[in-house]
Amino acid sequence: MRKLIFFVGGAGAGKTTLARALAGKRRAALLDMDSLSRPAAEALMIQAGLDPDDRDSPEYKALCRDLGYRLTMNAALDNLDVGTDAVVIGPFTKEIEDPSWLERELGRIGASPQNVDVKVVFVHLPDEQLYKRRIQQRQSKLDQWKLDNWDSFKSSLAKREVKWNLPPGSILYFDNSQPLSDEIISRLERFVYGDGERDRPG
Repeated sequence: MRKLIFFVGGAGAGKTTLARALAGKRRAALLDMDSLSRPAAEALMIQAGLDPDDRDSPEYKALCRDLGYRLTMNAALDNLDVGTDAVVIGPFTKEIEDPSWLERELGRIGASPQNVDVKVVFVHLPDEQLYKRRIQQRQSKLDQWKLDNWDSFKSSLAKREVKWNLPPGSILYFDNSQPLSDEIISRLERFVYGDGERDRPG
């Protein structure tokens, strides 16, 4: 069965690193919202007279957020429609709170969770300061707003319940505080392609 694999969670948790490792091993399509939406976001922000490197302010979210998710999911659905597994990366903060969002998306290609195997890896870290250190270490200009407005931004890092209607064993809450290793990649591979692990928000 074709697979749709989401790597969700807060900035700095390591979603992209884990997703790239899994997609590379399984030759699945890798669809990173940051990469797919960046050209459009930069153009829209410049046109509005705003900072093209801003990815977090209320102005950015009003102008570009939903477009970024639409571009990403269109690409994912196109891959699924031709039978290619899709690995999708993004925070999906609002989307995972909506129980019917996933079914509506799959319905765009006449699919459903009954004929697409959906797995969700919620990547998180044990404390706020580790998020901050990792964001600082990657030295991306796209993170400057986060760091300049940390007290308001950090609320987005909270661990959240994925409310999509999925079978047991479809959601993995993954503490990514350890360095990437073959053992970690194998664990993710077993979760997605082999014996799943039980859902647990802790």
